[in-house]
Amino acid sequence: MKKLFLHSFHTKFGTIHTAATEKGLALISLPGESGKLFEGKIEKLFPDYEIHFRGNINKQAQKQLVAYLDGQLKKFTLKLDIQASSFQRKVLKRVTKIPYGKTMTYGKIARAIGHPKAYRAVGTANARNNLPIVIPCHRVIASSGLGGYGAGLEMKKKLLRLEGAL
Repeated sequence: MKKLFLHSFHTKFGTIHTAATEKGLALISLPGESGKLFEGKIEKLFPDYEIHFRGNINKQAQKQLVAYLDGQLKKFTLKLDIQASSFQRKVLKRVTKIPYGKTMTYGKIARAIGHPKAYRAVGTANARNNLPIVIPCHRVIASSGLGGYGAGLEMKKKLLRLEGAL
C-alpha cells in the first residue's frame, strides 16, 4: 500500500501542515488555512494511501520552510510530488522560475507558457497549487494589484515583504 506521511510544525508565521508521499512533498497547508481544508485535500488526493507521521521528506520540508520564513533560504531543494493537471503543471513550472524578491502577473505567465489569453486559468492553477511557498504562487500578482491568495491576502503580503517585493 502507498504511504502518506503527515507532519505539523510551528513557525513564526504560525502552524504549517505538510504531507509527503514516498516520491516527494505533496501538500502544504499554511497558517490561516483551516485544518478541515487540509483534511479534505488529503481525502480527495490520497484516498488509498496508508497514513503515517513525520517522514524524512517532511523533516526536510520543515527545515527549509523555517529557514525561508526566517529569511535564511531563498531557493528550495525538496523533492516534490505534484498532483496537478498538465496545464497546471505548466503554470507551476513557470511560477517556480520567478526569482526570490520578484513578482510576475497572471498575464505574463499566461504569455510565457504560450496561452496569452489564459490569465484567468493561470489564476485558477495558482489557486489550486498544493505546495505554496515552495512553488511561490505568492509571487504571482494581478495587473491591478496583489490578486488573491489561498492563505489570505495578509499572508501573501507577509511573504512578499519577507522577500522585499512589497
